[in-house]
Amino acid sequence: MKLQSLRIAPGYRRIVTFFVALAFLIVFVLVGTLVKVPYVALGPGPTVNTLGTVDGREVVNITGAELDPTTGNLNLTTVSVTDGLTLFQAIGMWVSGDDQLQPRDQIYPPGKSNDEVDKENRQQMSGSEDSAKIAALSHLGRPIDLLVSGVADNGPSAGKLEPQDEIVAVNGTPVATSEALREAIAGIAPGTPVAIDVIRDGKPVTETVTLVPNPEDETKGLLGITLSEQNGDPNLEINFDVGDIGGPSAGLMLTLAIIDKLSPGELNGGEFIAGTGTIDSSGDVGEIGGIQHKMRAARDAGATAFLVPAGNCVEAKSDTPDGLTLVKVDTLDDAINGMADIDAGRTAPSC
Repeated sequence: MKLQSLRIAPGYRRIVTFFVALAFLIVFVLVGTLVKVPYVALGPGPTVNTLGTVDGREVVNITGAELDPTTGNLNLTTVSVTDGLTLFQAIGMWVSGDDQLQPRDQIYPPGKSNDEVDKENRQQMSGSEDSAKIAALSHLGRPIDLLVSGVADNGPSAGKLEPQDEIVAVNGTPVATSEALREAIAGIAPGTPVAIDVIRDGKPVTETVTLVPNPEDETKGLLGITLSEQNGDPNLEINFDVGDIGGPSAGLMLTLAIIDKLSPGELNGGEFIAGTGTIDSSGDVGEIGGIQHKMRAARDAGATAFLVPAGNCVEAKSDTPDGLTLVKVDTLDDAINGMADIDAGRTAPSC
């Protein structure tokens, strides 16, 4: 008995092929629109004029001192982060070239929730604001209180210095900042008694502390304390309102805004200048992430010059938006002097 081969009519084959292709298309569309990819998109974020307002509130609000009028812009810059990308969204952003895809765990580390990361960013912003205040007040020569914030158990200062002591001098040499204190003891060998003048509960007190070797460099002495710096003028209040922005990279621009408001003249010459960079209380500027996105955001907003941390110069120079002048800054003074050069028509140090 012979088996007869089955023949499928051409019309039926076309119908089957159509429905198979349609099924694959439906699956592809569902995967592309519903499945999340482990990437985030980074792009230009909002820029904020630190000399202006956000939602009707001053970004840098200063009371208790005479303020100098300001014009123009000193814009802090940010990077936008788009999370929860679908496959199609990620492909679209990659093709457009406007945003940069980055593995999600580089922004949101495994084991940390989005809320935890956001909280850390807010804490970094708060620390940046504190450093901005001290850097600005130090630059302006305004009072700063150097306080003991902690004393190491069984350390050389235990039982002698106390939290909230205001340190005013080391061996008779006045000190007003943590950097000044470090410089004052830098050349004193371990084992040497040091006279520390403090204000405690409103009264002057002198304590003698014998330095111990610093574990990181045993040729240098150590007091065994942690420090904090605070505004020393009880009448002066400086508050910030930057909106929903976190991280430490606004420090430089906030510092410049304080100085601009509390000193005569205009640091920016009335022009639109933007920038970025961390800052510490001694005025050193640190590098940040997302410099290319921040430069593009600044140029799109109208900036003509951009303050670039020296550590970001190579990356910034590789993709500078047209019409944007880069000013290289290592310190707060570099930023101020660079803007003065621009205002005077000189060429500012660049990347």
